[in-house]
Amino acid sequence: MFNRSPSRRAFLQQSSLVLTGAACFPSGLLHAEDRSPMLRVGMMTDLHYADKDPAGSRYYRETLAKLADASEKLGEAKLDFLVELGDFIDAADSVETEQSYLKTIAQPFAEICDDRHYVLGNHCVDTLTKQEFLGGVGQEKSFYSFDRGEMHFVVLDACFTSAGEPYGRKNFVWTDANIPPEELEWLTADLAATKKKTIVFAHQRLDQEGKHAVKNAAAVRKVLQKSGNVWAVFQGHSHANDYREVAGIHYCTMRAMIEKSGVANNGFAVLEIDPRGVLKVNGFRDQADYQWS
Repeated sequence: MFNRSPSRRAFLQQSSLVLTGAACFPSGLLHAEDRSPMLRVGMMTDLHYADKDPAGSRYYRETLAKLADASEKLGEAKLDFLVELGDFIDAADSVETEQSYLKTIAQPFAEICDDRHYVLGNHCVDTLTKQEFLGGVGQEKSFYSFDRGEMHFVVLDACFTSAGEPYGRKNFVWTDANIPPEELEWLTADLAATKKKTIVFAHQRLDQEGKHAVKNAAAVRKVLQKSGNVWAVFQGHSHANDYREVAGIHYCTMRAMIEKSGVANNGFAVLEIDPRGVLKVNGFRDQADYQWS
């Protein structure tokens, strides 16, 4: 198992989690003859790719090597689909430069899995518009839902100002993230229309208040809780492993790929979903492992 600090170990032991074994190729939760319901989802967040020098703990150019590391491991997992939880690219001074960042990182990412989903992060639309970013990755919408087997999945977009304006062209402050009324209404109707267990993907945090959180997170949580179907939320943005259970819903904040130098400091995961009652996060490198049942 990759080394974790004593405080991190203590946190995990005190939570409602059950720690899994070493971060390695997923071993599977069931006997081979019973595996048909299993889904495997690749997850990573906050790649912040940019062709620029390091700043603080962020090593922008090294994202390419870290993504290659993730590609090798995730390729062995036979994924059903792949999710990037936001801040795929870092901010640039011009649209042309930003589009070059996106093109450079989008190609190797696309080679990992044909079925891909991109959550909008604030850096994705710092210089670009949402339409430009989505066009660059071949995704039609910024928030939507889809089914895979016995599971329902929701992708949210909190890149809106308090006034309801979509982020783009540096028109926002990153701490002002919101799910606007129209999207909240859509989410309510979407969750009411399914009886399947549901997993939500977001960038900004929904489990707390503060600078990394969606400003109306409490209203969003109310919708998730009322549905009775939401099993877990996976999110990024604050760059460190974190976990909270709120009203029976698991909120897992993933470790940012951009942080620290070297492939040994990478972070990504395979989520194994058994719709009959087990979620297992197999973390690689510095990404923590979790299991909920």
